[in-house]
Amino acid sequence: MKLNKKIFFSALLAGIGSAFTIALLSFGSSVVLIFGYPESPFSQPKNVFFAHLLTSFIGVFFVNFFPINFITIGLAVGLGVMLMIIFKIIHPPAGGNSIIVMIGGVSYEFLLFPVVIGSIIIIFMGILYNRFLLKKKYPVNW
Repeated sequence: MKLNKKIFFSALLAGIGSAFTIALLSFGSSVVLIFGYPESPFSQPKNVFFAHLLTSFIGVFFVNFFPINFITIGLAVGLGVMLMIIFKIIHPPAGGNSIIVMIGGVSYEFLLFPVVIGSIIIIFMGILYNRFLLKKKYPVNW
């Protein structure tokens, strides 16, 4: 296999940017999209921010009003997926947020940090990385 230098450099920078961002937060699969595939509709700021907020909110809501079991976890994930599609804010990594929130039994404060603050940091780092290091247009749309 012959390694293309441009692809290698781009992948190296994506890895470094992802590592730095994850050192601050824990949104692993979101950084794969933003740093590796910034042109994807799933990587756009609106999708990243609102999908994480929505699915985390659903998880917190379920923690407060329903017993936690495999049925309610499934319902929360399904509701999150359905609403991401309806509101056109699809960000696949956010699909698992309800599970994490429900198993962790977190409160509404979790929505501010790490969800809101974390999403903003990831988007900001993605803009810096893609625009200034790779000279790519990111975001493609807001």
